[in-house]
Amino acid sequence: MLTKRRWLAAGAALAVVGGGVAVAQTATAQPAPHRCPTLQVSKGWYGDNHAKLQKMIDERGSCSGSGGARPVATFDWDNTVVKNDISDATLAWMLRHDKVLRPASWKATNKWLTDAAADALTKACGTSVPAGHPLPTSTDTDCTDEILDVYNDEKTSGGEPAFAGEWNHRRTVPSYVWITQLFAGHSPATLTSYAAKARTQNLAAPIGTEQTVGTHKWAGYIRYYEQQRDLIGTLKKAGFDVYIVSASAEPLVRAWAPGVGIDRDHIVGIRNVVRDGKLTTGVEGCGDVKDTNGEVLTYMDGKRCWINQEIFHVKGAKAWQQQDRAHRPAFAAGDAETDVTFVGDATAGHLAINRNKTELMCRAYDNADHRWIVNPMFIEPKQRKADPYPCASTGYTRPDGTLGPVHRADGSVVPDQQDTVY
Repeated sequence: MLTKRRWLAAGAALAVVGGGVAVAQTATAQPAPHRCPTLQVSKGWYGDNHAKLQKMIDERGSCSGSGGARPVATFDWDNTVVKNDISDATLAWMLRHDKVLRPASWKATNKWLTDAAADALTKACGTSVPAGHPLPTSTDTDCTDEILDVYNDEKTSGGEPAFAGEWNHRRTVPSYVWITQLFAGHSPATLTSYAAKARTQNLAAPIGTEQTVGTHKWAGYIRYYEQQRDLIGTLKKAGFDVYIVSASAEPLVRAWAPGVGIDRDHIVGIRNVVRDGKLTTGVEGCGDVKDTNGEVLTYMDGKRCWINQEIFHVKGAKAWQQQDRAHRPAFAAGDAETDVTFVGDATAGHLAINRNKTELMCRAYDNADHRWIVNPMFIEPKQRKADPYPCASTGYTRPDGTLGPVHRADGSVVPDQQDTVY
């Protein structure tokens, strides 16, 4: 006999048959809806962000029974999944352990490097070390300082511009290219091993640690954000296909991504051309742009191109265009202008980690599609930006590097935005 609870759950009905005797006719029981996995880490999420993320997972995860292709989630790496920058950490480790190889010509390392920068590097690092051999940067402070001045400040130690010329400012940054070109001469596996050693050092150092590289003070620690590790793991359990899309060199990310359960087939970073098993100063192109000297990186609009090409298999010039909703990430997360295009392309949720980066925060606070989530950095968050973000005047970087207003998809201008999540 059915219990009352089972009777109601089955939607049973009474029907009078034959001599008026009531018999039960039970409907087919409907299975309870399957719930998606739940986020476990709530600390550190601002306001109702945790609930918003869970709602997105419940609605878009393949665990919801929606069917069709697995939804895609894309994450930037540096300062989005981890605190601090793995390119900086690896370069610092290499400089402190004499692992940067002297190029035959500093000028030839980067198409935008100025004569002043090449001369300064040659003078500081000398020519006594044969090309292709390690520079003694652990003890040669002048050489180390000049490299860091050119990379970090984009100026020589004498204050002259280190990079000049023309480039598409929504596709590349010369100094971002140059750090990958400093890795030339090593195999990808060797570079990954150096990144792994830097990882060990930086994870062991207490939060807030600084290290001295040459005479420069440099961040000396990195941490995985537990909130992002939990989010990535939950997304994967919920059926999302999760990728890392980083403006760090791809061999570096390979040393770090397994810490959040991401394998090498789900990593897209800067890909230097490999010749005879060694990294070169050339950089792989994207879309209709062939292998180049770094004109196209996984940077800003370039991240969209690489996502379209590598994840959704869109080829040629079309890879630079925003795709239909079926060929875009459902969810994306980033922290800076380098991420603004691909994070904006997401259809179900955009997570902006607040580092006071203007164009990203203009779009996040404007929240045109009501799917943006803004969260402070989980470790050492930024203070509130006192002045409004200048969205209506200089928030957008044009391809030629000039600044203009940020526009919505419908062409309207985004008004200036106050910093309210910090």
